[in-house]
Amino acid sequence: MKRKILAWMLILVMALSLTACANKSGEAANNNGEPEKKSLEGTVLKVVAAYGGKEIIFEEFTKATGVKVEFLDMSSGEVLARVEAEGGKPMADLWFGGGVDSFIAAKDKGLLEQHFSPEAKSIPDNCKDKDGYWNGISYVLVGFMVNNDVLKEKGLEAPKTWADLLDPKYKDEILMADPGISGTNYAMVNGMLQDMGEEEGWKYFEALGKNVPFFAKRGGEPPKKVAAGEAAIGIIPMSGEFIAMEDQFPVKTYYPEDGIPWVPATMAIFKNADNVDAAKVFVDWALSVKGQEIIRDADPRVMMRPEVADHDMMKDVPMDKFLKVDFELFGQQRDEILKIWNEKLAK
Repeated sequence: MKRKILAWMLILVMALSLTACANKSGEAANNNGEPEKKSLEGTVLKVVAAYGGKEIIFEEFTKATGVKVEFLDMSSGEVLARVEAEGGKPMADLWFGGGVDSFIAAKDKGLLEQHFSPEAKSIPDNCKDKDGYWNGISYVLVGFMVNNDVLKEKGLEAPKTWADLLDPKYKDEILMADPGISGTNYAMVNGMLQDMGEEEGWKYFEALGKNVPFFAKRGGEPPKKVAAGEAAIGIIPMSGEFIAMEDQFPVKTYYPEDGIPWVPATMAIFKNADNVDAAKVFVDWALSVKGQEIIRDADPRVMMRPEVADHDMMKDVPMDKFLKVDFELFGQQRDEILKIWNEKLAK
């Protein structure tokens, strides 16, 4: 009898030992004996964002995953400056939206977490980091917004080209955001310097600066001030959020005839983030067909995945007028270009 009891105790001990070994990682086993990934439902993903329609985007992500989102609205240049000032300490888990220059600079400074999303295979090679540190979400295009009432009141015609903006008749009538803060406007400056050459490019911006009374502190400020009648012309990101203002205000948006600066709206995960797992799930979701469609409808833009149909608002984008740019230079030249900008144009 004692032998039988000892035998059963030995079997029980062995079984418990095997179970402990199988679950050493802390993951529970499913019915197939495979470890299940821990659930992220109910956890919080902290995001810094510079993207239109973000409330809808994050609500849909929460519906799909159960992960709650807390976000702070901040331009990409501000994000980079703040993280650097705090010694690389992440201010959130995920960085969503903004110009690629700040993301490239952040990668070079060791501020981002690597993640090779399986969905990134559908993203164009020049709009994602080959080392997996950032991915493009959509295309951000730079164009013009004009207030028709202000132009009429002042007897001005709407400018159609970048060259038109230099006309002295537009003195103090043009608004654009500071490229040190707005990633979109930095992309415009760098793209045009690449297109024109540095000597001619800087001459152009010095002349343009004479017609700009001040440089706005947010990329979304110029279109809002133009819509409110506080300026006649704005250099703006051509997203659905601002194009839709045509239905509410006496404004018109259009693409410059002599070339369209552009940049990928980008996202990345911060190094040493508290909720890296949820951030990776968000990146995968945002690059999926379903995620791209949700983001497109929340803020109409041309999306990165070519199989995602364009929103009706973006069907007439003249992509043949896109400037040919090298995005690696956006990151490499950022500090030098902004230094020269401040020396020549700071107001």
